[in-house]
This record gives sequence, structure tokens and C-alpha cells, in this order.
Amino acid sequence: MRTGMRFFIAALVAVLVACGGGDDGDPNLGPVLGSSSDLIGQAAPDFTRTSSTGDEVRLADLRGKVVMLYFWASWCGPCRQEMPLLDAMHQRYSNAGFMLFGVNVEEDSTDAQKLLKDLGVRFPILFDPESEASSLFGIDAMPTTVLIDKKGRIRYVSRGYKPGDENKYRDQIRELIKE
Repeated sequence: MRTGMRFFIAALVAVLVACGGGDDGDPNLGPVLGSSSDLIGQAAPDFTRTSSTGDEVRLADLRGKVVMLYFWASWCGPCRQEMPLLDAMHQRYSNAGFMLFGVNVEEDSTDAQKLLKDLGVRFPILFDPESEASSLFGIDAMPTTVLIDKKGRIRYVSRGYKPGDENKYRDQIRELIKE
């Protein structure tokens, strides 16, 4: 099952790349922020994962904070482009009640560890080698970004990445911090 899911995700990413990731302005392609996704408005499913520092992180324990989950893989080109931008957001808003967790979806984290070192990313990384968290959130594209409000509800979902999406994230983060 895991291999099938990985194949599906890889094929979907290849199609998005071949189509330009929605950069042509077609509203049916590319990332969707604040869409009518089935997840929006629902309670975020709880999970516990081990972080890059060896700590156990449980999503339910983060209530009262705005949480961004960034599902990514080392083979994802847009992820490599977006991660440094997210790291800057993490640094800027972490003192205001914002937490960002990168959720690596690969069975083997060797390539992910190397990429993290190369990029110098400082936000916490959670490893999801059996795709448990990914399955709970119905992840079907790389990267996928999920914003969760202080009450633990999913408020925004973005599938894919194109330059400028980080500005939308900043606006959403500021809005959720004020609530």
C-alpha cells in the first residue's frame, strides 16, 4: 500500500510539473488555498510523530497555537524551493504563537536529512515513514500545506507550490494569530 501511495504521489507531481503547476492562471490547476476542501473546518486529526531532535510531538498538545503542517519529500523540487521561505516565516512568527512542522513522508529519511542540512532549515521536522499522518490528512500532492487554528480546526489547505504562495500563508498566519 505504501509503495502504491508513493507511486500515486510521484505520478501526480509529474503531471503537475508537466502542466506547469498551475502557473498559467488556470484555477483548476495548482495550489488551492482556502478552498472548499473536505478538510477545511474539521478538527485536525491527532497524531504523534518523532521530530528531527528525537522529541515526540503530539498535534493535540499544540492547541492554543497556530500550527502549519508542511508535508514534503526530498525528491520534490517545489519543496526545495519553498522550504527556505517557510523557515523565514517560522523564525518571524514563532514568538507570536505560530508553530511550523515539516512532515517528511519518505520511508527512508536519509535523503531528507541530507536536504535539510544542505538547505539549513531550522523549523522542526517530523518523520512519517509509514504515512500515518499523511493518510489522516489525505495527502495526495507534494508539497501540501495545512494551517490549523488555535482550536485545532483545519482552516486552510494548499496543494502544490508556486512562487507567491508564501505571501498568502503570511496573511493567513497573521489572521489566525489575531483570533
